[in-house]
Amino acid sequence: MEFLILTGLSGAGKSKAVEMLEDIDFVCIDNMPPTLLPAFGQIVLKSPADSKFAVVIDARAGSGITEFSGALDELNEMEVPFQLLFIDCEDSVLVNRFKETRRRHPLANEYNQSISEAISAEREMIAPFKQRADFSIDTTYLSSKQLKDRIAGLFLGSGEKTMRIQCMSFGFKYGLPSDADLIFDVRCLPNPFYVPELKTKTGLDEPVSSYVMGFEQSQEFLQKLTDLIDFSLPLYMEEGKSELVIGFGCTGGKHRSVTFAEAMSKHLRERRIHCNTIHRDIQKK
Repeated sequence: MEFLILTGLSGAGKSKAVEMLEDIDFVCIDNMPPTLLPAFGQIVLKSPADSKFAVVIDARAGSGITEFSGALDELNEMEVPFQLLFIDCEDSVLVNRFKETRRRHPLANEYNQSISEAISAEREMIAPFKQRADFSIDTTYLSSKQLKDRIAGLFLGSGEKTMRIQCMSFGFKYGLPSDADLIFDVRCLPNPFYVPELKTKTGLDEPVSSYVMGFEQSQEFLQKLTDLIDFSLPLYMEEGKSELVIGFGCTGGKHRSVTFAEAMSKHLRERRIHCNTIHRDIQKK
């Protein structure tokens, strides 16, 4: 049985997350009042072992959001197993999304229709739940498909309560992934961008990956990184961490970072560790 509670910023992508969860057989309930959460927890406890539920609780609850923390505590007291997923996004991107879609922020009326002020107030309102979250996804630089890939990687067949690892490639020129727990800069390695026949390819293409890993320093760098990750994982697991996001960054996020994200993912899967890979900036021009 799986019970997932989603929360986060309005416009950050909770609806897309719900779509993906429904695609992998979760029964989803949107905009649940926090006061109903303990009662729903009783239903969850009585449900078949293969049941999968997800509920969304956010600022649309209005003043009722103050009951959210107490409701989570009550679930713990009832020994209802659940996980909390927080969907985040940078304020400037949220403002643009609301303007582009012409949707009204749920707190807009309280702040004279100011989107920026509403977002700021909402962030303060739900900040405590980000601290309690088992998983946090920042959608600032993610496409809808990439968000769905993240959700699938975390919860597709996630009955086992084991750590889930995300290997992410990115380009420093497009900004750091704020939800990454570890970031490794591979810009110190030879760059295929300056090889004419490799420039338009990516680290998913064998000629590029072979070029990147064809240098002794690349092989040694990867070995030291895998040693570090292998050493660190048991410590993170002992500490109770549910998800670990490992970021590999190069200049544009197409060649070296992709090669290393794929190599680390391969290493972890060979160790039978749940891992999925996302290449954030590989399609950017």
